[in-house]
Amino acid sequence: MVPLNVSQIEGATLTAWPALRQAHDGLWLWRYARGYTKRGNSIHCLDPSDGAYAELRLRQMAELSRLHGIPPVFRVTPLTAPEIIDVLDGLQWEEFEPSLVMAMEMPDQDFPVDYQARYFDPSDPAWYRAQAQMSGYDQTTTEVVAQIVGAIACPAQGVLVYHKAGLPVAATLAAASGGVGVFLNVVTHPSARGMGYGRAVMGAALNWVRSTGATHAALQVLASNTPALNMYSSFGFGEVYPYVYRRAPDWGRG
Repeated sequence: MVPLNVSQIEGATLTAWPALRQAHDGLWLWRYARGYTKRGNSIHCLDPSDGAYAELRLRQMAELSRLHGIPPVFRVTPLTAPEIIDVLDGLQWEEFEPSLVMAMEMPDQDFPVDYQARYFDPSDPAWYRAQAQMSGYDQTTTEVVAQIVGAIACPAQGVLVYHKAGLPVAATLAAASGGVGVFLNVVTHPSARGMGYGRAVMGAALNWVRSTGATHAALQVLASNTPALNMYSSFGFGEVYPYVYRRAPDWGRG
């Protein structure tokens, strides 16, 4: 099977997690989602050959972020033009949260799931409120989550896994875009970590993606999150490429 390339993965993940507002400049993309998640509130370059007038374009998109009340953030991937990286270096935009994209081919059979799992339309409050509660979100953030998941255009399912007492203890969002399964917001309730619920919710999510006919799966994870890296590796995910966020040095002021 032909492996995924960076453009396929980036396209699938951008589709699976939409912004509430977007602006384009050539193959640069500015995204806004009321400040919730960096991938939804950052600047992207989707073609390494689109680096002309990098400083001017960066300043224009950074001003868009400021006008909307979010810090200017650039997501640097292998698709980022070298000229942009030179400008970011010159302007001293600092790196933070180095992360990895992992991917795998879908297997020929389902994964075992040791706990009860249920699937929901992502806009169903029964899913997104449970996910928000596990993540410790306030009401405003929960409302933003509802807006974002309500805007997903590709097939998607919210997944919950339950404790034997009937309470939801793990959640994720699974989406299928262009034959690629994408997994976002994987979370386990703090009181239930280390008990296999995270593995169960990922297994259930992978099984749903497999049922859509997806041939590959991809996800994003912090490079420092060793437990998550180990769990994803055990399913068959392997590192494809790193990425990092960069923010303006005055991001927290004025």
